[in-house]
Amino acid sequence: MLTLFYAPGACSMAAHIVLEESGEKYQAQRMDLAKGEQKTAEYLKIHPLGRVPALKLDDGSPLTENTAILPYLGKRFGLWPTDPIKEALALSVIGFFASSVHPAHGHIGRPERYTADAAAHSGIQAMGKRTFHEYMTQIDAMYAGREWLSDKYSVLDPYAFVFYTWGVKRGLPMAELRNYTALKDRMLQRPAVQRVVADEGVKL
Repeated sequence: MLTLFYAPGACSMAAHIVLEESGEKYQAQRMDLAKGEQKTAEYLKIHPLGRVPALKLDDGSPLTENTAILPYLGKRFGLWPTDPIKEALALSVIGFFASSVHPAHGHIGRPERYTADAAAHSGIQAMGKRTFHEYMTQIDAMYAGREWLSDKYSVLDPYAFVFYTWGVKRGLPMAELRNYTALKDRMLQRPAVQRVVADEGVKL
């Protein structure tokens, strides 16, 4: 049985949604990041960086990073394109999300990762918020004229949904992004998404 280590509202919500939609029995292990549960010696054996998500596979071995976890789950549950070109495009989207969109948000919430100079934190946060908003606009354009980022619903859409929730949390004018907001509305119509949102206490 799979075990997902997640934190409410974190990027692990994407995998949480996929697992909840799968219908397969799994264990959801909530991590309290504020209490430092991700820094315990036991958890660091699973994820050496002390972050979420982490996925313990059926054989007990760990898998980390959304760039690996989401394609794995997508292939396991039929939520991943099988055509080689479409698969490459899906990997491109996940790469963009993980290497550009997520770090931009990190500049808002964790400026201490980028400098020890506390006086510089406000400038880092301001630039991070601006860049993150630009990426939100880019994702909005990616959904223009389509329901899902691939030919059908896939693991890409829960990942995109996570960033929408972060934009709302940061007070960005997300409602102005009509395509992206329509995706959010479609996601919230899915019972599995409703369950995860309730479990994680996400406000939209």
